[in-house]
Amino acid sequence: MAARGADEQETRLGGKRAVRFVYGMEGLENIAYASSANSLVAYFSGYMNFSITRSATTLTNFIGTSLMLSLFGGFVSDTYLSRFNTCVLFGCIELLGYALLTIQAHFPQLRPIPCKDVAPSKMNECHSAGSGQVAFLFTSLYLVAFGGSGVKAALPPLGADQFNDDDPKERALLSSYFNWLWFSLIVGSLIGVIFIPWLSSNKGWDWAFAASTIAVLFAIIFLCVGKSLYRHSVPHGSSILNILQVFVVAIRNRNLPVPENADELHEIRDNEARMKTETLHRTDQLRFLDRAAIIRNNTQSASTVVTPGPWNLCTVTQVEETKILIRMIPILLSTVFMNTCASQIQIFFIQQSSTMDTHIMGLRVPNASLPAITLLFMFILVPIYDQIFIPLVRKLTGIPTGIRHLQRVGIGLLLSTISMAIAGVVETRRKSVAVQHNMVDSKDPLPMSMFWLSFQYVFLGAADVFTLVGLLEFFYAESSSGMKSLSTAISWCSIAFGYFTSTVVVEVVNKTSGGWLASNNLNKDKLNYYYWSLSLLSVLNFVFYLVCASWYRSKKVET
Repeated sequence: MAARGADEQETRLGGKRAVRFVYGMEGLENIAYASSANSLVAYFSGYMNFSITRSATTLTNFIGTSLMLSLFGGFVSDTYLSRFNTCVLFGCIELLGYALLTIQAHFPQLRPIPCKDVAPSKMNECHSAGSGQVAFLFTSLYLVAFGGSGVKAALPPLGADQFNDDDPKERALLSSYFNWLWFSLIVGSLIGVIFIPWLSSNKGWDWAFAASTIAVLFAIIFLCVGKSLYRHSVPHGSSILNILQVFVVAIRNRNLPVPENADELHEIRDNEARMKTETLHRTDQLRFLDRAAIIRNNTQSASTVVTPGPWNLCTVTQVEETKILIRMIPILLSTVFMNTCASQIQIFFIQQSSTMDTHIMGLRVPNASLPAITLLFMFILVPIYDQIFIPLVRKLTGIPTGIRHLQRVGIGLLLSTISMAIAGVVETRRKSVAVQHNMVDSKDPLPMSMFWLSFQYVFLGAADVFTLVGLLEFFYAESSSGMKSLSTAISWCSIAFGYFTSTVVVEVVNKTSGGWLASNNLNKDKLNYYYWSLSLLSVLNFVFYLVCASWYRSKKVET
């Protein structure tokens, strides 16, 4: 009777009710994160007296570090803490970071005198931030980055854990979950991009950071309210340590022949142990790693042999977990360039809009609000994709997710390629307008609406919905039960690598082309050639992705 009651309790946990709280935290936390990503440059340059170059570098380092640190958050979640506890702990760290930013913005003595507040006769009083003020700023920023990294790593798999991937019906719900999780991120980002900058402009930066602090506080509270409804994960130990053990043992056994029969390799068949984690079948790729599961003294059956320590013998499941990670790396690398293209939104797209007519229906639209076009399109596209596209395609393919994860990622890469080609065409037209009206050297807005830029924004938004969401779902679905958080964190690294690569690509293209982007005047530069180069490189990247995707083998779970 007790076991039956436990089973009934388990069936009442998870599902759609539980993930609503995950959606809530995702949206609220991204109100703060999106506003920081889009408006901190203005705070650095206007209130911390950083140069434009230092402001931009500080922001990109902040974003890249936050995404890269998610690897640490994923490691902690899988190894030591449950996903729920990781979200709460790292959320509190992020909350502390925003609170410190609020304090610095409120008290003038914690930041230098803004140059815009100094009279021309006293401009010598306008100085850069002191070392203590800079230290306070960077402490606050990287508390935000560190805290946000843990939330990014643990929150998506926490919601996904609420569905049973072995049930075809719940598998379809799991795919839908990732779409609506991204939708929640979009809603939070829209609020952060539109409302928080308005607060900073009209009420002050202390109000803006206070609003971000309150959003993160409510995000933590919202997640905690649903605690009794969650299916909680159990840490499985260090997956990184398990992977190192596989490599060490495989190298040690490098001279041993690999058995053709998988039954001759070591695996734990105890039913109680199998209930705690999934058991993976042997796959035919990366066979040299199978040597880590060779039983040296195979004079007895695998069920009775005394197993040595983990640095001398690994299980087939442990070997397959290592293979999964190795097979995922090429997929990850093949999506980095798409994020390099997407980073143009914060770089050249904004600069293009600054030379164009920013009035739409008589209203002037700030350049910094242009990324909202992408968010608004994704806001519309995600429900259409989830409620119309997937059900229609599911009837044709019989796949619960409509199309496979890697197919979804590939479609996004194609859309990214198209967006760069469109950007090249629009830039060509923008330059021709400048020539026709003799405005090549003028700083006045061109008689061309910035609405023309919306086409490239739309295609990049669609690329995000397909590739980034598909990649997130792919890494969760294909990783082993003990690596869900770490694998989710790896998918975020694609964005980080893309932003870091963007700077390198600009420098390389500029030098090899003889200065396409060197004149500091878009009307004279050859930005259209740069966009077409990105489009061509995206085609080559797509071919590389097809090779990686065709080589990939999905994991096989023993039922």
